[in-house]
Amino acid sequence: MTPLAEILAARIAATGPITVAEFMAECLLHPTHGYYTTRTPFGQAGDFTTAPEISQMFGELLGLALAQAWHDQGAPPGAILAEIGPGRGTLMADIRRVLKQVPGAATLRPHLVEASPALRAEQATRVPEAVRLDRVEDLPDAPLLLVANEFFDALPIRQFERHAAGWAERQIGLAEGALAFGRAQPAALASLAHRMADTGPGDLVETCAPAQPIIAEIAGRIARHGGAAIIADYGDWRSKGDTLQAVRAHRPDPVLAHPGQADLTAHVDFEPLAQAARTAGASVSAMIPQGVFLERLGITTRAQALATGLEGAALQSHIAAHRRLTHPEEMGTLFKVLCVSPPSAPPVPGSIAPPNPGKPDAP
Repeated sequence: MTPLAEILAARIAATGPITVAEFMAECLLHPTHGYYTTRTPFGQAGDFTTAPEISQMFGELLGLALAQAWHDQGAPPGAILAEIGPGRGTLMADIRRVLKQVPGAATLRPHLVEASPALRAEQATRVPEAVRLDRVEDLPDAPLLLVANEFFDALPIRQFERHAAGWAERQIGLAEGALAFGRAQPAALASLAHRMADTGPGDLVETCAPAQPIIAEIAGRIARHGGAAIIADYGDWRSKGDTLQAVRAHRPDPVLAHPGQADLTAHVDFEPLAQAARTAGASVSAMIPQGVFLERLGITTRAQALATGLEGAALQSHIAAHRRLTHPEEMGTLFKVLCVSPPSAPPVPGSIAPPNPGKPDAP
């Protein structure tokens, strides 16, 4: 057992099973043994690699899309640039670099919302000028240009299995002294009444209570003050099935095997995110595959420009990075993008298809 597993086992023995959400929260953010509080998990030396770590193109294109949205709204003064869950700061550093080439955008001061002390230290080396915050609510009341890449997938989820008598919550208890999955007694749940029509006995649904207040806070600020948000994550529209997963040393790991020493995530359910953002008064794009979004922003043209002068292993690595970000068999389809903007503003670049000359517009 890991040290955190021993703590959780003692807690369960004393007070009973815990929810999947409680397990995730402890595994990721326990003050002494939490995954994000004790290590920097990104890159080859860590446990997984995110899009900004794969290629600078990802951050450059997202930065230009935010800058264009800002200019489309008249470049409102006092706007801030923000990222939630900024990892090592690589994405924001790439965004900042490209914004220095955009008239007026170099003055946009970055704000990083981060809970991990270990990651804050990494971010300070890459974006030393950034304002560091603990919560989205701490952001200034101003036009907001925000990016969230692989943030929502790490928020704690609860899992419920459909039964004839209602929904049985999946829990974590003990079996012969070791952590083990189990289920509570089925019960009717008003919060899942809308899922009775599209599920059957044995189907599993995941919910993420922290996600909606966060996106509502972001969307409400954008609706009131202007700006835009780009949310990129892996997931789909309307959760169905068990997507909870652990990754350790770039390999899948049994979820209960190494609490505190493996990354835990779940696929993002984009439907409630979009609903919460619209309820907060913002305009929300359709959910877009990441590969499509990046192609609309011109990633292939940028890749060709960066390939000039490259050869051998460097060129092959560059080609592989472009493929990994965009190809349907890589991150291109699994990852999705949702864009948020004020109701009266033009859509965020990349969130709608460009006109196709010679063909009528879609209805």
